Amino acid sequence: MQFPHTPQQAQLPLFEAFMAQPLAPILKEVVESPWSAEPEVFSELSLRGAAGNCLNLLAPILRELSQDQDARWLTLIAPPASLTQAWLRDAGLNRERILLLQPRGTQSAQQLTCEALRLGRSHTVVSWLNPLNTTSRQQLISAARTGDAQSLNIRLG
Repeated sequence: MQFPHTPQQAQLPLFEAFMAQPLAPILKEVVESPWSAEPEVFSELSLRGAAGNCLNLLAPILRELSQDQDARWLTLIAPPASLTQAWLRDAGLNRERILLLQPRGTQSAQQLTCEALRLGRSHTVVSWLNPLNTTSRQQLISAARTGDAQSLNIRLG
């Protein structure tokens, strides 16, 4: 089957409209605009799915943090039961640089996390707080700034 021949209209190059505008001033503004003057001290990672899959996704992050050049600890506060010493070893983490802490008595995981951050003996304190409201988040940020540490909260779905 043949289609009637239609005259070809000249096509414009795909990015011609963009290329007509000089990019240098735009790029210069982006490069020269400073990022936040204050570094972020709080991060949150949300993982959903089977526990084993979530741990597999978490392993390289924790491995990297456990091998940080900072002489301070990587502290894990109240990790899930599946995050055992054997799992830490099998995931290739430097267990000599990791503290595993559990809250005692009436102390909550939130309180223990804030205390660990405030003391500043850890470069990163990883918590598993869920849900985490705005007040709790602000407490973690304040404690992390006091201790010159990073707070990483893991939310497992």
